[in-house]
Amino acid sequence: MKGVILAGGLGTRLFPLTKITNKHLLPVYNRPMIYYPIEAMVNAGIRDIMIVTGGRNSGDFLSLLGNGADFGLKHLNYTYQKGEGGIAEALGLAEHWVAGEQVCVILGDNIIEKNVAKAARDFIAQKKGAKIMLKKVDDPQRFGVAELKGDKVVNIVEKPKQPKSDLAVIGIYMYDARVFEIIKTLEPSDRGELEITDVNNWFIRDGSMTYEVIDGWWTDAGTFDSLIKAANLIQQGGANKLG
Repeated sequence: MKGVILAGGLGTRLFPLTKITNKHLLPVYNRPMIYYPIEAMVNAGIRDIMIVTGGRNSGDFLSLLGNGADFGLKHLNYTYQKGEGGIAEALGLAEHWVAGEQVCVILGDNIIEKNVAKAARDFIAQKKGAKIMLKKVDDPQRFGVAELKGDKVVNIVEKPKQPKSDLAVIGIYMYDARVFEIIKTLEPSDRGELEITDVNNWFIRDGSMTYEVIDGWWTDAGTFDSLIKAANLIQQGGANKLG
């Protein structure tokens, strides 16, 4: 399975910190933000990784990460997203590189305490369809929320006013190669973006969506509050450490 880390966008919610750098290069406690999703990939056994970046400072990723030797990798791949067309559009840029394999996608500002190695193994064995990671949260109305019936996800609603569960869909997704054809059929949302929730709901309708609830804490780091929350959580207990 290949891995794609989405680290584009303009980071407007963190302005002016992002005025002269990409959000994913900002420090989160003692390391740049982008380190954490790379480590999550490596811990899941994924060694073939592409980083999708964008903006004026995209070249800084190469200066920081090189070919990934600091993570035990022999090579890192990079591609560029113009503007902010959404998560699904960014993933679509990796189609030719993924080349028909299964793919694990992590949003570059997502940080987890433990790892998703079991979920990755389960998905490889699943062979077809998709898998999402869920986490119980106190404020589900801020996220995409999964509605479950029995052991199946039956719908995902983005930022619902009246959530049907407290299970947020976090920014870690696994797909078979059909995901790229699905992306090509999407229409932009009211935000002008291709939404990953629309992709996930396609797999739900297809009957091939599975899920796992992650252990340990999870946070994004895309706002001032969540950035400091992430730093505090890491300072207190670490995050997806190698080994």
